[in-house]
Amino acid sequence: MAETIAAIATAPGEGGISIVRMSGDRAGEILGAVFRPASGGALADRVLTYGRAVDAEGDPLDDCLAVLMRGPRSYTREDVAELQLHGGTATARRVLDVCLAAGARLAEPGEFTRRAFLNGRIDLSQAEAVMELISAKGENQRRAAVRQLEGGPGSFIRAAADRLYDIQAGLAACMDYPEEISDEEATEGLEPKLDALMAQLEDACDERSAHLLNEGLHVALAGKPNVGKSSLLNALLRRDKAIVTDIPGTTRDAVEGEITLGGTVIRLTDTAGLRETDDPVERIGVTHARQALAQADVILLVLDGSAPLTREDEEAARAVDGSRTVILLNKRDLPPRVTDAEAQALCPGCRLMRVSAKDEESLRPLRACLMERAAVSDTLALTQPRHIEAARRALASLRSAKQHLREGAMELGAVDLSEAQHALAEITGDEADERLLDRVFSRFCVGK
Repeated sequence: MAETIAAIATAPGEGGISIVRMSGDRAGEILGAVFRPASGGALADRVLTYGRAVDAEGDPLDDCLAVLMRGPRSYTREDVAELQLHGGTATARRVLDVCLAAGARLAEPGEFTRRAFLNGRIDLSQAEAVMELISAKGENQRRAAVRQLEGGPGSFIRAAADRLYDIQAGLAACMDYPEEISDEEATEGLEPKLDALMAQLEDACDERSAHLLNEGLHVALAGKPNVGKSSLLNALLRRDKAIVTDIPGTTRDAVEGEITLGGTVIRLTDTAGLRETDDPVERIGVTHARQALAQADVILLVLDGSAPLTREDEEAARAVDGSRTVILLNKRDLPPRVTDAEAQALCPGCRLMRVSAKDEESLRPLRACLMERAAVSDTLALTQPRHIEAARRALASLRSAKQHLREGAMELGAVDLSEAQHALAEITGDEADERLLDRVFSRFCVGK
């Protein structure tokens, strides 16, 4: 923390600008050694200034803009300096090298945000939201990251911690003054408070929505060979991703692609045709297909609606989980040879749609169905796996406390409540050791 750190804050490669960022007590001094304002004089605080980046000998490196932001009114609450250069890897690296030679140290991944956390600028859940916002691929994930950055989870967790402190205070009074407060008086009304707190934490831990935000909706196309799975994948992606031929067994392994519907990423997987085969390569593809089906959130069972159903269709239907399956009667542009009743008899209770990879209009209901399956709550409080895991540990400790208090084991109940409080504090970082911080910030990119 005593050193001034520096890093390239923009992605590598060509672009409009490249930014070299510094933070620490010597940020202004090092910027003064690297940057020459075109108007002369010293840099004013928080004023973007035009000038030139130079090396130690004063030779020009690039025409650029520079800004100095004095702490604590900065991202890290330290002095922060930035050089905004023309985009390009070589120039940014050269300017960074000059900053390092002038006394800065190369920043570690996430070190700017880690300093913001350690200096009290943001809590740990907000620090994680920075990276979630950077890596967001869908609108729902972006909105969830913004809610987290604005302190949504932190506010919720601190409110829960305050309610827990109230419960602990009543129990502590009983243990500290047993002559004046009986066990019955101390525990009276605690159980409803514990139940209410546990219900709030349980409602906040929506693992399904968290999975959809962070992983997207996994959709697998299944069926026997040559029913049009690859053509449907290409039509949904609106590009030719999978090879399409009239030869059964063309798809030997999973082919994947992504689309975004309703703000959520949809991860589509075209699997090998499900059938018994003597071809060793195709057999491996069928094994991979079954693995993809086991992991999918939604299975699209594709049937050829222009040909009678076969034993292979029945085998494919037996391989899928009906609770996650939508039946697609494909090739509706051709004369139908399969009735809705016949198709649904293969997978009772499943939703059925008639589609064609050649007819975009027929795919609209399918896209709407996937959007519906991918919908998440806008009020979700905990969206990160780490937060949910910590809240689950708090819940387990609260249940244990409730049981101990019922049995009259006051001291054990107090220990359980303290463990629950510690688990909640891990979410905001009010209690965090170096290992936890290393784990959180190892996911960050250098320069953020």
